[in-house]
Amino acid sequence: MNRMYLIAVAAVIALAGAAFWAFNTVLEFEKPSVVLKGDVSTIGQSSALGLTVADRKSGIRSVSVTISQDGKETVLLSGTYPGGTAEETLGIEVDPRGRGLKDGPATITISVDDHSWLRNRVTLTLETSIDTVPPQIGLISTAHNVNAGGAGVAVYRVSEEVTITGVKMGDRFFRGYPFSMQGKPCHIVYFAVPTSAGKGGIKILVTARDRAGNESAAVLPHLVREKKFKSDKITISRAFIENLSPSFRRQDPRVPATPLEAFLFINEKLRDENSMTIREACAKTQPRALWDGVFLRMKNAAPMAGFGEERTYWFEGMAVSKSAHLGVDLASTEHAPIEAANSGVVVFAGPLGIYGNAVIVDHGLGLCSLYAHLSEITAKVGQTVSKGESMGASGSTGLASGDHLHFSMLVGGEFVNPTEWWDAHWIRDNVTGKLAESAAPAGAPAAKAQPAKAKAKPKKKGSRVRG
Repeated sequence: MNRMYLIAVAAVIALAGAAFWAFNTVLEFEKPSVVLKGDVSTIGQSSALGLTVADRKSGIRSVSVTISQDGKETVLLSGTYPGGTAEETLGIEVDPRGRGLKDGPATITISVDDHSWLRNRVTLTLETSIDTVPPQIGLISTAHNVNAGGAGVAVYRVSEEVTITGVKMGDRFFRGYPFSMQGKPCHIVYFAVPTSAGKGGIKILVTARDRAGNESAAVLPHLVREKKFKSDKITISRAFIENLSPSFRRQDPRVPATPLEAFLFINEKLRDENSMTIREACAKTQPRALWDGVFLRMKNAAPMAGFGEERTYWFEGMAVSKSAHLGVDLASTEHAPIEAANSGVVVFAGPLGIYGNAVIVDHGLGLCSLYAHLSEITAKVGQTVSKGESMGASGSTGLASGDHLHFSMLVGGEFVNPTEWWDAHWIRDNVTGKLAESAAPAGAPAAKAQPAKAKAKPKKKGSRVRG
């Protein structure tokens, strides 16, 4: 009796297990899933259709992807899969022209079957539009005479709505922003010219990409004026590093204990990380100009170091490290007030590695100013500041050996020569005048760009700073 009972119980358990297995595999009735990657409402010549299909129970049996237009169906993908294939990620090149498709509406159909005996199927029908024509770019601004290490501005039109546009220079990209000129839509872009640009040819392209992924580019005619930047040899002592490194180590425990390794970490690795932080802050720019007129220079301040200086650091008779000075050092009285060079919004305020206590102000359209080595910061992130408004006091925080302001200007997160933005003549010829030139009637004379002329100021006696 007990034996028969045990056999019956075992049979029930086996049947239950078999039923559970069957209803979760060959007899399951759950449909496969399809997840699309990206927007497929518009398809361009180089567009790819990305999708992930999955069936966690019986597995994927087959996948079919077709595109239909004017009653003609074209197979993009047809494949079968062995049992147990729970998930598959697919990338399909549509290639509209190669498949004989024309620009206009089309329908994409995705069908996925599973291995269940019930052959569960999911079908997605997607309406799309084929667009293989890239946007057309029309340059509006003409003269683009720029200085090595300086900034440039270009104005242009595109023939259709675009997802991204701007200026490309090697591996650097500077975003363009929608702009209205005489009631007509166009784009404006600020771009930074490398300090090395005058030493060889540099290709500057205006690029645009539409919703379908079609891209186009137009060469921006330009003239780069070569500039020579100073070279400086700086000797750092063991005592200087030992005095400096503890403040860095309190903020970053990665700073090595030995003097030379500590300096190399601060001057190289930390500098690179700070540059990334600066780019991230500058990326929070407003899509409109917030500034007006010439940028203010620190009052009653003597220039202590210029933009673009190539520095070689020597330690105990050996050249150990290099850096480029990407700003202008200005020294006045101790704890001098630091004022916003122009109107904008504070996008960074706080400790910034080698720059010490620093403030970054966004002036819109990718243009930013940076104020470093401050002893005190009164501005806050998100605060709107007016030209000349106090934001803190000068100091010697960070990699500095004396009280001063390190002032930088940036375009698209890249450092540019600040002296240009202090020069009303340069701003008129290269920025505001360019907009007026672009808006002028056909045949009107264009303003001729002139080299920037920074006003020289006498140096004041004092300690040599290295910020």
